[in-house]
Amino acid sequence: MKKEKNTRWLKVRSLLNTIHLWLGVGSGLILFVVCLSGTVYTFSTEIQKITDAELYTVEARPGSKRLPATTLIDQVQHAQGPGIVQTVVIPEAENGSYQVTLVIPEAAPTDAPPKGGQGGGKRTTFFIDPYSGKVLGTNETNSSAFFGFMFRLHRWLLLDTAIGRPIVGVATMIFILIILTGLVIWFPKKVKNWRQGLRIKTSANWKRVNHDLHNALGLYASVFLLVMALTGLTWSFEWYKKGVTNVFGGGQRAEQAPLQSTVVHGATASLETYQLAADKVLAYGGDYRFSLPADSLGVVNVSKTKNTFFATSVADRLTLDQYSGAVLKTELFSEKPLNEKILSSIKAIHIGSFYGTFSKIIYFIACLIGTSLPVTGVMIWINKLRKKKKRSTSSEEIEDEQSVAA
Repeated sequence: MKKEKNTRWLKVRSLLNTIHLWLGVGSGLILFVVCLSGTVYTFSTEIQKITDAELYTVEARPGSKRLPATTLIDQVQHAQGPGIVQTVVIPEAENGSYQVTLVIPEAAPTDAPPKGGQGGGKRTTFFIDPYSGKVLGTNETNSSAFFGFMFRLHRWLLLDTAIGRPIVGVATMIFILIILTGLVIWFPKKVKNWRQGLRIKTSANWKRVNHDLHNALGLYASVFLLVMALTGLTWSFEWYKKGVTNVFGGGQRAEQAPLQSTVVHGATASLETYQLAADKVLAYGGDYRFSLPADSLGVVNVSKTKNTFFATSVADRLTLDQYSGAVLKTELFSEKPLNEKILSSIKAIHIGSFYGTFSKIIYFIACLIGTSLPVTGVMIWINKLRKKKKRSTSSEEIEDEQSVAA
């Protein structure tokens, strides 16, 4: 009876091994590109703050005060010509620059229909010294272009979104199957040898080292890679995204009517008014991001994130009336139920920022391992093909010798 179970297990293991092999060979190149671009993109923000330090950091002189944000916005609009302010980022750091994103209208043919709101136009982010009001530059830098390239490569393989998105999505689904089958076939035929799958025998020949790199590192990174793949599918397939939302009970929230400002006679409130209202609710240090309304009924959306090493990138959010600055809605991440925390953290879970820089380091290593798996896997496959070919050649030589002797 025990022998029959072992035989069945060996057959299942052999089948899973075959599935694992051919799925890996068939999708290896795409998975390599997606994992590599994801690895490079992990610390894109941090790298840009280093390479473009002249944009992100300013000199904070002792005793000097920041100019009002409204004044800075007016200066940018005056210097750049007509444009609609879409977002304003106010950093907590005293030596941090302000970021103002303008939607600059594009010239359209006279017979073209007008574009409403902020939909038509080019979005450009201007970095401003909050002490002098000087425009330091825009987000159109070489490093920004490089990481934009990596982002498109990761999401769409540089193809049209209608083509690239499903290709990456299907490859990601295959990757999930590869991870699951890999976890099963990782277990050794003899249970007592399980420890061998956890280490890399560096003293062995390169074939054994390559095999251990694939098995051991693949096991260590499997959980993180599986989480990345499962969350990444939300950007590839709308049906998957809706399914995840429904599973975690987000459907009812999506059906709620959007909030609107109460229209009054007079101008909208200043950005300083919005920040004061936000400070009363979000009384802690962090970076602010203000998304300004596109029309007279729109609201001001405020998000605030902390900057500590272990702080999550998931922001606390407020919705304000654009005229009075009154708080219409408060969304504190810490007060959300578990299901809504998960839904709010999909992006943070995917890119590894759910626990600040600490989790991003772990994700970077896991994604780097994921990049290596198609390479080490293909090398294992090639070595097996060579071994089979060598055995076949040896068998043919033996048969030839026996026929000659006969």
